[in-house]
Amino acid sequence: MLNIGCHLSVSKGYKAMGEEALKIGANTFQFFTRNPRGSKAKEIDPKDVEALLQIIKENKFAIILAHAPYTLNACSADEHTREFAINVMEDDLKRMEYLPNSLYNFHPGSHVKQGAQVGIGYIVNMLNTVLKPEQTTTVLLETMSGKGTEVGRTFEELKQILDGVTLSEKMGVCLDTCHIYDAGYDIVNDLDGVVDEFDRIIGLDKLYAIHLNDSKNPFESHKDRHEKIGEGSIGKDVIIKVINHPKLRHLPFFLETPNELSGYAQEIKILRQAYIE
Repeated sequence: MLNIGCHLSVSKGYKAMGEEALKIGANTFQFFTRNPRGSKAKEIDPKDVEALLQIIKENKFAIILAHAPYTLNACSADEHTREFAINVMEDDLKRMEYLPNSLYNFHPGSHVKQGAQVGIGYIVNMLNTVLKPEQTTTVLLETMSGKGTEVGRTFEELKQILDGVTLSEKMGVCLDTCHIYDAGYDIVNDLDGVVDEFDRIIGLDKLYAIHLNDSKNPFESHKDRHEKIGEGSIGKDVIIKVINHPKLRHLPFFLETPNELSGYAQEIKILRQAYIE
């Protein structure tokens, strides 16, 4: 079965996200833990969360994915910004225990001209500070497009972070198709080669999820602008190859295309029809 969903808003509540997922033919979804451009988090209603967990159980959802806010930058040159990142992630991981055994994804951040190695050191420090042996959440580093001074533009940079984390069993990677294509990994002409390179450098056992997005920009543009499936430089045929790839097809796929719910429903329908059972 194709495990696929999209990004939903938690503003209406946890149960509402489960209901919206069902309406559009999804069997998983992604959501922001808090305001994506700020720091405020919606107060958790345990009964609302329990209603979502019941929907997940009854409908046999695949694992769900939470996304940290974009304001989280663990490798900023500013100490207060780094402290903010630690505090937010620490709080998020406590809140994630209401949804046990889920995934939590974050952008590694931008080193702001300090150099990638300095940035990697700060990210490792944050993860070694906030990760706890008892947590059930797996934290994912997202592959990045390489705009500006982003860390995580190469598999090697992600590997360095993973290698520095003490509780490595709590860590994994979320691969974004738009980001890696914009970063210079040619999934259009050599998907097998890119998958093999990921396996060689990081290991496919560390790949937990895929953000499924087309790209508004050409190959190796380092821009990070998502496009609807089939309307960008990656193309529908390649996206279909990704969901059917023998080494990827078992993973959960999350759409982050510029869509309303009706658009997501249509993309999910198209991809389900193209998935080879």
